[in-house]
Amino acid sequence: MPQSPADRRVVVTGPPRRTRRVSGYYRPRTEIDEQTTLGHTYVRSLMRSQLRAALTVFAVLGLLIGPLPLLFAAMPNARGLEWLVLGFGLYAPLVLLARWYVRRAERNERDFVRLVEDR
Repeated sequence: MPQSPADRRVVVTGPPRRTRRVSGYYRPRTEIDEQTTLGHTYVRSLMRSQLRAALTVFAVLGLLIGPLPLLFAAMPNARGLEWLVLGFGLYAPLVLLARWYVRRAERNERDFVRLVEDR
């Protein structure tokens, strides 16, 4: 029996079911991996915040240690005081300053990861 054009079978297909659909939204991690201008801006913001923390520590350290030679020159007969200040008086502020810097740097990195991972 001859088939008419109206009786022909037609194959209907749809989009593949297991393919990833590419959205129009690029995650910041992709921007960084592809080294785009936006990715460069993300990394530069992290570097700038880390530099700001380091310069803050450097300034406080300079203000803490810088005047000591002038203080020691003003009191030439106080050799015992010099050793007490250098030996014991600076350790606590230096440890606190180092602890602050490490916590600040870790917070900067955690904020950056949160931004990049979209959390």
